[in-house]
Amino acid sequence: MKIHPLITTTEALTELCERLAKSDFVAVDTEFMRENTYWPELCLVQIANTEEAAAIDPMAPGIDLAPLLDLMCDNEDVLKVFHAGSQDVEIIVNLTGKTPHPIFDTQIAMMAISQSEQIGYANLVETWVGITIDKGARFTDWSRRPLSDRQIEYAIGDVTHLAGIFPKILKKLIKTGRGLWLDAEMEKLADPANYLTDPQVAWKRIRQPGRNPQVLGRMKALAAWREAEAQHKNIPRGRIMRDETLADIASHPPKVQGDLAKVRGLSPAWKDNDIGKRLMKILAEADPLPKSEMPEKIKQGAPLGKEGALVADLLKLLLKIRAREIDVAPRLLTRADEMEALAAGARDLPVLEGWRYEVFGKDALDLVEGKVAFAVEKGRMKMTHIDDVAPQAQPAADPVEGSDDTALPGTLAAQ
Repeated sequence: MKIHPLITTTEALTELCERLAKSDFVAVDTEFMRENTYWPELCLVQIANTEEAAAIDPMAPGIDLAPLLDLMCDNEDVLKVFHAGSQDVEIIVNLTGKTPHPIFDTQIAMMAISQSEQIGYANLVETWVGITIDKGARFTDWSRRPLSDRQIEYAIGDVTHLAGIFPKILKKLIKTGRGLWLDAEMEKLADPANYLTDPQVAWKRIRQPGRNPQVLGRMKALAAWREAEAQHKNIPRGRIMRDETLADIASHPPKVQGDLAKVRGLSPAWKDNDIGKRLMKILAEADPLPKSEMPEKIKQGAPLGKEGALVADLLKLLLKIRAREIDVAPRLLTRADEMEALAAGARDLPVLEGWRYEVFGKDALDLVEGKVAFAVEKGRMKMTHIDDVAPQAQPAADPVEGSDDTALPGTLAAQ
């Protein structure tokens, strides 16, 4: 594979992108800094196909990234391959308002062909290529110039290895017949709405202190104000105010600006400065949260009352068994909170839709409805339907000595 010198001019970038536009796919990665800013600062872009690779310096004087961004977002013929690419995609959305498309994430794909959850890039390379990556340059300051040869070599390796690994992952994915499983996941990754922050819904990311409309109305107003302040100053939202402090102010609003000096997590200077004045104005103007925006009330308990937690535990056990049987990561099928919601009686869940229902959701629903049992066979846990077990169990008056088959019915089945 040909490795180009660091690209620092629009002309060199245009020539590279014209060649890459003829590829079936390109592997993409970025290096950025965001510790001290609201918006991630793009410092380097790495890109490769099977024949060539290059690092692009977006901070080079006069360089225009338009050829690269057009390739990423407007060329539907070239698949863009990332590994754990959500932050890389976020940067491109910030620059263009669009996401790379079509898109493929090898971290997500690995969940469909193995039981690996959120496998890191270094482990991916070691698994598929047998190479141990030197991580020494990982946490360097990518915004400082000039970049060292070691930094560029490290960064380029992120896409040269990925360009070689992706076809192998794709081949195995096709062999398993699970490619359709990932279509919806990749479309989620390519949805710009996942990356564009709407200040009016920022409050939903904060742990809610209850369901009081007045408190939640203040929380919504404060969160939107904090987001706008952070964006305007281009600093992390936590530098304005931490979530815990925001929730505390929403629950116990100060009566006058001077009271802000007593709020834990705020500087005493807020008692008489402009930002404190703006905060008090937001509190004064905050309306109660409308009924239409109230968060859904979480159901307490399950159909079995106090047994609900046990039902959830059985569902999680079933998830582990099924994931092992078909060799996928449990997280690709569902999440723990979804299992708890299912045990509590919820039915409008992703796990009960599409391919997830066929692969796992149907059996999970059968377990809750008492149609599934667990069994230990030859030292391994397995799942079986009650209808299959019951006819065999009726003739047996006593356990057979030496048998290693033990049925463990689901909680509902035992009632």
